[in-house]
Amino acid sequence: MSDTIVDPAPASSGPSAVLSARPEAIRLDPATTAVIVVDMQNAYATKGGYVDEAGFDVGPAAAVIGRVGAVLDTARAAGMTVVFLQNGWDPDYVEAGTPMSPNWHKSNALKTMRKRPELTGKFLARGGWDYELVDALTPRQGDLRVHKPRYSAFFNSQLDAVLRARGIRTLVFTGIATNVCVESTLRDGFHLEYFGVLLEDATHHLGPDFIMQATVYNVEKFFGWVSTVADFQTAVSQLPPKE
Repeated sequence: MSDTIVDPAPASSGPSAVLSARPEAIRLDPATTAVIVVDMQNAYATKGGYVDEAGFDVGPAAAVIGRVGAVLDTARAAGMTVVFLQNGWDPDYVEAGTPMSPNWHKSNALKTMRKRPELTGKFLARGGWDYELVDALTPRQGDLRVHKPRYSAFFNSQLDAVLRARGIRTLVFTGIATNVCVESTLRDGFHLEYFGVLLEDATHHLGPDFIMQATVYNVEKFFGWVSTVADFQTAVSQLPPKE
């Protein structure tokens, strides 16, 4: 690991923490850092949700829920912004697109509902159980929620405006799925000049394990930084608590 420390907010005069990460450490200023919770919804993390019904393994999500909760406790105590992302569409699925949209063809939620008509209207519709966040990760006062209609949370959403209005420069990523919505959002954030940090053990991937390895490689080599929940807690817990 390099001795270099990347500093996304060098002009900051407030307290900061140095997070051990790959390929080099990165400085976290609570005032300019947000923890992004990607799609920790029943759809992705609970038996009977869309991901389970589509044939993916949601078993490992239980451990991820606990790790995300620990990250949020640490982040809130330090005064970091917390943003919950929720993926889905209006109840009539207008936002999901028509056969003219690649999303109509590639969304596994939409494909599963077309294959099994008894599930029509059950997956990722705002207002439904599938769309809601898991009970263990209920937002607290001061946390933000952003709705997103595609894999990347920067597409057709208010996320960029919400972050820029708060002076956020660094995004710490947790959630599901590592190789889909997490990676898509981190990549787009890179192109919008955000510093992206992936807490690899606070995410869960969909598909074989090499998919997770590929995302971690991509982030470390091309798009951001990779760290762990333990390293995040160690670094950030040393900051003075938010007044």
